[in-house]
Amino acid sequence: MKNRYEALLVLNTQGKEESVHDIVERLESEFKKEGADIEQVQKMDKRPFSYVSGPIDAGFYVNFVFEADPQLITKLRLKFKLDPEVYRQHYQRLDPKMEPREKKEKPAKKLAGA
Repeated sequence: MKNRYEALLVLNTQGKEESVHDIVERLESEFKKEGADIEQVQKMDKRPFSYVSGPIDAGFYVNFVFEADPQLITKLRLKFKLDPEVYRQHYQRLDPKMEPREKKEKPAKKLAGA
């Protein structure tokens, strides 16, 4: 059974600002190769960190919305942990995609004295 997930990845792009597009495409292909069905990829921009706790002080944020089996999340975490271009990663399960309900037409109210 597949669930919907959101993955927020912070990329280490120091010295590679021109190749951000290539990095995002490579990560997207990694998701697909592992069996995830990607719904949306949102490139958010490079942002400075509020608290610097490592060798870099800013990262490029990318958000992936996808459907996958639950055990795939652990596999992706381990894979991206070894990737030098992925600085941080966060996964969150989303609610299932709901189809919009059809609106029922209400009967028109009768006006008094009409």
